[in-house]
Amino acid sequence: MSDFQLTRILDEHAADRALREDVLRGMTSVPKELPPKWFYDARGSELFEEITRLPEYYPTRAEREILLERAREIAAVSGARTLVELGSGSSEKTRHLIEALPALETYVPVDVSESALTGAAETLLAAHPGLKVHALLADFTAPLHLPESPGPRLVVFLGGTIGNLLPAQRAEFLASVRAMLSPGDALLLGTDLVKDESVLVAAYDDARGVTAEFDKNVLAVIDRELGADFHTADFDHVAVWNREHEWIEMRLRARSAVTVKIRELDLVVPFAEGEEILTEVSAKFRQEGVRKELGEAGLELSHWWTDVAGRFALSLSLADGSVDSDTVD
Repeated sequence: MSDFQLTRILDEHAADRALREDVLRGMTSVPKELPPKWFYDARGSELFEEITRLPEYYPTRAEREILLERAREIAAVSGARTLVELGSGSSEKTRHLIEALPALETYVPVDVSESALTGAAETLLAAHPGLKVHALLADFTAPLHLPESPGPRLVVFLGGTIGNLLPAQRAEFLASVRAMLSPGDALLLGTDLVKDESVLVAAYDDARGVTAEFDKNVLAVIDRELGADFHTADFDHVAVWNREHEWIEMRLRARSAVTVKIRELDLVVPFAEGEEILTEVSAKFRQEGVRKELGEAGLELSHWWTDVAGRFALSLSLADGSVDSDTVD
């Protein structure tokens, strides 16, 4: 892959250190919590792919619908010569944009998985021989310095992943994205929208129990990596709609009193019956709220697209504040 370059910002021990820090902090906090990024080992990634195909889980289909319908419009508005994708994974959804961007020269995927980055680059370069891929092995939630590349640049953050960040974290993240951008650059952001509670809860607690297995997989990760003795059968998966904050909470609830030992941390963790671990927050958004959060970060919402059913939105915001007022409903 002569047009492929990989820059390692994370060192080989970064994930191990982060896992130790997150588990120690999360298992000693009140209430207990774990960041959702630890769902995604090989098995967790397989389960999530299965979740995206479930009838209850609409976000992936809704976002793909928008991308297929609006990719050429997004390309025309952004005029991007560089496409930066945060949390790129397999880069599957981004291919719709790459194919629609006639001036695109460079693709910069950012992910914590080296195998995902190299696999996606191989596939993309086979389909687009003139494309340059400069991958960053990095945590997208940390401030990034992008490689030199031609502008304008379009930074994309898809999948509604921004909803996994709490409001203060979102503000910090959006400010860090703004710091990457020059005048004329843009951010394409995926946000899941507020809707009926029953639809939302079903999307995170499907009838087949795939999401429950996905949620419990975080315990298997801790068992394997840190020598813990969690038993997934000791915990129930729970999905709750928090009306006040307008987000879904995924939790693991102890079915009875249990004590867990985490050998690598020399930690003993007691659970009372019914005690919960918060494993994910998934915020849902309204257009005005998205506009406000973007504006506070120095980004001005320019375009807003939803799927036909109005379940999910992609928004384009500009770093230089030059907005065509006719483009936003």
